[in-house]
Amino acid sequence: METESEPYVRLATLRQLHQVVANLNTARSLADTLQTVADGVIAGLGYELACVNLVRPDGDLVVAAFAGSPAAEALITGRVGSRLSWERRLGMGESWGDLRFIPHTEGWVLMDDDVPQWHTDGPEPRFADEWHPHDRLYAPMYSPTLAPVREGGPPPGHGRELLGVISVDRPRNGRHPGAWGQEALQMYASQSAIAISNARLRSNMQRALVRLEREQQALRASEESFRQAFEYAPSGMAIAELGGDQHGRLLRANDALCRLLGRPSAVVRRYSFADLVHPEDIGTLLRTSAEGGRAELRLARRDGTYVWVSLRNSVVADTADGPRFLLTHVEDIEERKRHELQLAHRASHDALTGLPNSAELRARLSARLCSRPHALRTAAGAYGGGPHGYESQGGHDAREGVADPAHHQDYGPEYSAGYSREYGQAPEYGPGPEHAADYTEYADYNDYAEHAYRSGDGFDFAAGGGPYDHHVHAAAPDGEVDDGTKGLAVLFCDLDGFKSINDRFGHHTGDAVLIEVARRLSAGVRDGDTVARLGGDEFVVLADGLGAADASDLAVRLRNAIIPPIRVDGRAVRVGASFGIGWAECGMTVEEVLNSADQRMYIEKRSRSKVHRRAG
Repeated sequence: METESEPYVRLATLRQLHQVVANLNTARSLADTLQTVADGVIAGLGYELACVNLVRPDGDLVVAAFAGSPAAEALITGRVGSRLSWERRLGMGESWGDLRFIPHTEGWVLMDDDVPQWHTDGPEPRFADEWHPHDRLYAPMYSPTLAPVREGGPPPGHGRELLGVISVDRPRNGRHPGAWGQEALQMYASQSAIAISNARLRSNMQRALVRLEREQQALRASEESFRQAFEYAPSGMAIAELGGDQHGRLLRANDALCRLLGRPSAVVRRYSFADLVHPEDIGTLLRTSAEGGRAELRLARRDGTYVWVSLRNSVVADTADGPRFLLTHVEDIEERKRHELQLAHRASHDALTGLPNSAELRARLSARLCSRPHALRTAAGAYGGGPHGYESQGGHDAREGVADPAHHQDYGPEYSAGYSREYGQAPEYGPGPEHAADYTEYADYNDYAEHAYRSGDGFDFAAGGGPYDHHVHAAAPDGEVDDGTKGLAVLFCDLDGFKSINDRFGHHTGDAVLIEVARRLSAGVRDGDTVARLGGDEFVVLADGLGAADASDLAVRLRNAIIPPIRVDGRAVRVGASFGIGWAECGMTVEEVLNSADQRMYIEKRSRSKVHRRAG
């Protein structure tokens, strides 16, 4: 019989309550905590049956632990009751603080709902506070945090989040709990809620730690895979900084790249690709870095040579901070480039002598010519006097061929004298229609040209404008007299006596003669001059910046270089050479230039006797 008025009974109950609450803190998992809660009701609070119903994430409550009856435990553990049915139960009966007591006189209406329950039949109570088998006592467990307010008013627990419900049955003294028993059960439910919250937190932390460890393991495995793929890749790989003061600096370089560049890894990390790239390819590198694309360029090796590589950049970005660095794949394409250059060389050079062939000669000559004659030789006043102080004699410049340093043009002698004409009598190569209005403001064409020169407003003469475009016009000396004009000389060379050597000794000897002649011609010209083979025994030399006397001297030197005997297979053979000198001028086509030199060569060949033409 309960004797709550006796202090020693209360002290004993308090000790039991303290012990079972202490046991709550020793559980290692959420499941152990829930079972400890149920066992504590039996051990410390004087009930024969206890059930812990836990709120699931979907809101319904599941029987998570049971104590006091193995048969009942096997029957209802794991079964689920709807949240609506539980809220109905917690809203009816008598409220003992946070506890909810539903007497058997009202509980019959709950017999058919979906809340799992264990009950037995029994006789009617013999006195007022006797426990009936159909009596129900619930101790809700609320967390300290507030739950969202539901429609229709605050939920049970005054806005606190419901964690679960402890259901007790069969008090050992057979009576309804008194004030002390009610307070003890309510305190135990409160401590159980804290223990369950802590157990959930520990469980969530453990799962998070396990998940984090797995992610870290996966990250370490991924990093190791990347490291091995990076370090042992058969082609070069590099990681470079992107942005900031150290933009482009190499952070890492694999062994393949170090071997390709002939530099150790510690040295490579001192450079950026901009430090290693060929000066002509720096623009390509910058565009490639900005776009994260690909390019073919040359990188410097340790021995000072350059190797052709293909760069493929990938911008590796961080979702928080944006782009972080460039991952660059470097592939050695030296062999392919060498093959491409060989193919290009074969297409543009003679297979026998290695000299530029006819197509390459015409391309180089065409690059120096424009489609209109070079009529204007000075900006203004070159003919008939002018502000530049060029004196004229009989309408011709006494300083023909003087280069204008502002525009880098050589003025030829073609400009006819006396272009001091009023508008309406414009020169043959005067301003175009788009400049006619401007031209009317000046007294004559010289004034207009002077204005164009001083204002930097020069117009395109090829389109009908003036002489101040950026093309360096090719001009020719006037006649055989060296008047100071420098031009592009075209020397057409035809071998004398070659056919008889070819017929007498065979093509092998003839080929050897052509190879030696090509070598001697190449050795006799300056760097930058072109020696080409048109075909057969015909050669052409392009030599820029020569006057009339210079071109004649060059022809004599080359002829004298060819005359000495050529030894082939133990025998000495000799050939001579006839040279025709032509000049490449803007306004002429390539064929016109070559034909002019060819005709001069035949004139020179016919003018010399056979004994002089043949060298032996």
